[in-house]
Amino acid sequence: MDFHKDILKVDCKSEVERICSFIQQQVRVMKRDGIVVGLSGGVDSALSAAICVNALGKDKVFGLILPEKESNPVSAEYAAKQAKELGIETETIDITPTLEAFGTYEKRDKVIKKVFPEYNNEYKSKITLPADLLSRDAFNFFTLKIDDGKGNIQSARLDKKMLNGIVAATDSKQRTRMMHLYYYAEMKNHLVCGTTNKTETVQGFFVKYGDGGVDIEPIGHLYKTQVYRLSEYLGIICEIVGRTPSPDTFSFQVSDEEFYFRIPYVTLDLLLYAWEYSIPVEEVCKTMNLTEEQVKRAARDFNAKYNATKHLRQLPPTLE
Repeated sequence: MDFHKDILKVDCKSEVERICSFIQQQVRVMKRDGIVVGLSGGVDSALSAAICVNALGKDKVFGLILPEKESNPVSAEYAAKQAKELGIETETIDITPTLEAFGTYEKRDKVIKKVFPEYNNEYKSKITLPADLLSRDAFNFFTLKIDDGKGNIQSARLDKKMLNGIVAATDSKQRTRMMHLYYYAEMKNHLVCGTTNKTETVQGFFVKYGDGGVDIEPIGHLYKTQVYRLSEYLGIICEIVGRTPSPDTFSFQVSDEEFYFRIPYVTLDLLLYAWEYSIPVEEVCKTMNLTEEQVKRAARDFNAKYNATKHLRQLPPTLE
């Protein structure tokens, strides 16, 4: 296979038409009247909604905007602006009361206070992985970072039990959103549209029965850089296209790269493609101007994440 820097370029017109045909077929086969899309203010959900409108028409696409108290305020703003551009009906529901009733913030903060006893509602928090995977080898140990609201930042490495406690609480945000999406989907006889791309799917960057618990994944075959190309082609608003990708689930803002991938998307996608199709290391080095160790380091990270998250991509095991 001829590996080159433009290997992920797509014919935008043909690709949009292909995805539209897929959406139309799934709506028809599942005997639904339309599609519900959760609009996060990010590029993946914006593109998914735009393609659904192209496939079905604006009257058959319903957008849900589901902020909570720790969401970036611009997320709902950008989501509403994009929905207006598409001409689709939306509803905005603040899921904070549901999360508070479940104890999402309380359960997470209980873990954080074991590390930083002074932590309170004035602080912001996030978890991150070691930066810049290609520059140095490092284990995937997560670090908890807190900001006291005055610019004083502290950090501490998390052990497995503490990490699991924070992740378990945080993942309830995505699962709560999915509960709302399915309520409206069933009420309207619609499908729930997924917004996870291939870069995320392969490495397990989604929540099972949260953003991963959907009826269809129309952009699940697209690498993140391809998502951007199609978004520009379909005229997704510049605020969203130019925004730094983020999971938007922590009060202390964190990017996708900082939180999980450790490599910029433009480099990540090419390396992920090379890993998936077993492109010879020397060919990848030559094309991307990387060392053999850098390419192998990325491959080790991909293998580790892919294997650790296999269960997320599978149906529950049965005896049959």
